[in-house]
Amino acid sequence: MKKTLRNTSLTLLTATAFAFGITSCGDNKTAETTTTETTDMAMTDTTAMDPAMAMNDSSRMDTSGKNLAENAMAVSQISTLTTALKAAGLDDEAASAGPFTVFAPTNAAFEALPKGALDGLLKPESKQKLVGVLTYHVVKGRLMAADLKDGQQLTTIQGEKLTVSTAGGKVTVNGANVVQADVLSNNGVAHVIDQVLMPAAK
Repeated sequence: MKKTLRNTSLTLLTATAFAFGITSCGDNKTAETTTTETTDMAMTDTTAMDPAMAMNDSSRMDTSGKNLAENAMAVSQISTLTTALKAAGLDDEAASAGPFTVFAPTNAAFEALPKGALDGLLKPESKQKLVGVLTYHVVKGRLMAADLKDGQQLTTIQGEKLTVSTAGGKVTVNGANVVQADVLSNNGVAHVIDQVLMPAAK
């Protein structure tokens, strides 16, 4: 009974903390951690799960009442993306325009860029290039995971295309794994990915 209560408390804590729709693994495993776990630790566990499990879990929070920008700001693990949106002047558009489908890279994805690349993009003189990179992650309309088909090409706001691949229950976009799908907002939907998508150099 104590284990059951502890497991239930952890589930409630996680659900309350994640306005961005973070999912649990959806199984009956007993929680080995305490309810004092931080939001960051729980998010790390979630992004490490099999993408198919994330997409098939029906227990995620309803985030549809908030806009894309609000939902993004609620999760520290994609704080680099929100910082980049502000630097590019796109945060207001993410809050009010749409509907959009956003492929949102995690902080780890930005950290995996070549040394100095992120700092360079965030400089004021690189604003136009940053806008190009960020809008390469955005597609017009609301595309749920079920709408993404193998071989499908999506035209981004930036103008170039993204290629979708589906295999073994997993979805990738230009090779980036979708680690969290169908995060609904009132002006679109986000799919969290593990890489930063870079448009062709011009």
